[in-house]
Amino acid sequence: MTRTEPNGPVVLSIDAGTTGIRAFAVDQSGAPVCASYREFTQHFPSPGLVEHDAEEIWRTTVVVLDELCRTIDRPVAALGITNQRETVVAWSRRTGAPLAPAIVWQDRRTASRCDELTADGRLPLIRNTTGLVLDPYFSATKIEWLLSNGVPNDSDLMLGTIDTWLIWKLSGGAAHVTDTSNASRTMLFDINSLEWSSELLDLFSVPRTSLPRVVPSVGQVALTVAGCGVPEGVPISGIVGDQQGALFGQACLAPGMVKNTYGTGSFVLMNTGESLAPSTEGLLRTVAWTVPTTMLNSNTDQRATTGPSPIGDGPHTTHYALEGAIFVTGAAVQWLRDGLSIIDSAGEVGPLAQSVEDSGGVILVPAFTGLGSPYWDPSARGSIFGITRGTTRAHLARAVVEAMAYQTRDVVDAMRNASGASLRQLRVDGGAAVMDLLLQIQADQLNCEVLRSSVAETTALGAAYMAGLGAGVWTTAAEIESNWANDATFGPNTDRSAADAGYALWKRGVTRSLNWAED
Repeated sequence: MTRTEPNGPVVLSIDAGTTGIRAFAVDQSGAPVCASYREFTQHFPSPGLVEHDAEEIWRTTVVVLDELCRTIDRPVAALGITNQRETVVAWSRRTGAPLAPAIVWQDRRTASRCDELTADGRLPLIRNTTGLVLDPYFSATKIEWLLSNGVPNDSDLMLGTIDTWLIWKLSGGAAHVTDTSNASRTMLFDINSLEWSSELLDLFSVPRTSLPRVVPSVGQVALTVAGCGVPEGVPISGIVGDQQGALFGQACLAPGMVKNTYGTGSFVLMNTGESLAPSTEGLLRTVAWTVPTTMLNSNTDQRATTGPSPIGDGPHTTHYALEGAIFVTGAAVQWLRDGLSIIDSAGEVGPLAQSVEDSGGVILVPAFTGLGSPYWDPSARGSIFGITRGTTRAHLARAVVEAMAYQTRDVVDAMRNASGASLRQLRVDGGAAVMDLLLQIQADQLNCEVLRSSVAETTALGAAYMAGLGAGVWTTAAEIESNWANDATFGPNTDRSAADAGYALWKRGVTRSLNWAED
């Protein structure tokens, strides 16, 4: 671990999440120094539609960066970006103003279009080229919808996910880029060749000239301009999607390592190294990151990319991941607070859930925007089963916590079946990971150890590490591995009867929630 000066330089990252923006600073030892956070507005124009104001996201970013820099008053060596993935922004090249509300990854407005494409036999093309499934979760059909609903498709059009939007603003319009991890979530990117797919661009009528240049996850892409909350001239040298950032921040750098992030949704990722796993029903194949090969250490797959690289000079190595995307976990806690007024703050859910021994037979399937992995059913809807006159708000809170663990088991079981590998441990992070109750239930459900990272904000940490690697603050992944530590370990109960009985009840509830919504 590198020794640091008390007033030495720091590495910053922006974690542009679904509900808020966090600015995060670490020192040269990888220790968190300070953070600043602000929420931004969620817009729900009608059921199933979720939108953000890209300008509000930018303004919020500037506020938290400015607050952070004023608090730490230390030199900034580099800046990294991590972000909610799949959310689409369209803006004007000339004015820099958004051309429409940003369509959020949770939005389901293109579900019928995905059904049409599936009926037309396009699913094999999507799966083989992108590693994804035909679902409104991803960016391609959102872009297609924007271009069919008033956004002009001309030379002024610029498109991107949130990372692209923020880097464009931070650089004063000098850089229109995204990295391989974010590009792989658009349903427009060939994860085999690491290039935009001409066939998919044609299918969705997306102009290549409006899309960002794809770059490695590590390496300088631009310098910051004045007025963006950080000093002018700071290198932007790390870009990564939020879940891949958490995988990196959790130091899951070797094939077979698995993490879960309990955020608005939950995302389970398994590092598969340079091997692109076979197409697997219910799971996604995605790019984890692309980094200079020299940064990898002896514990990782180090075969250098051969031949000309479409994404950067010099040998780069791309690691892939298997992913299970769960749409609603922490969002269900927000629903208890904002929708039902059962709790006044999110922090109440853990103690309330722990006040009862179990859920009293209540199962809550939080399919508010459909179900993701391993079901991929946009027509599923949220359901509550097993309510009796004895059901209390504590039982509902417990059912929400249990649903987080059940959905994770759904995904991990699919990964076990796909890879044939056993799971020795799961590294966890995210807001809900503070609940010991959840992590004990999770260990019981998975029958393996669950390790909670000592740094809760591993998504922001991963982006900071990548930025620092890109700026020379760190030089190898070994330094990242040596910094990782857990603050608690949860082992499974040897008696599996209660865990398996609860999971069987969960599966019954899911079955009844599927195929619910009708056009």
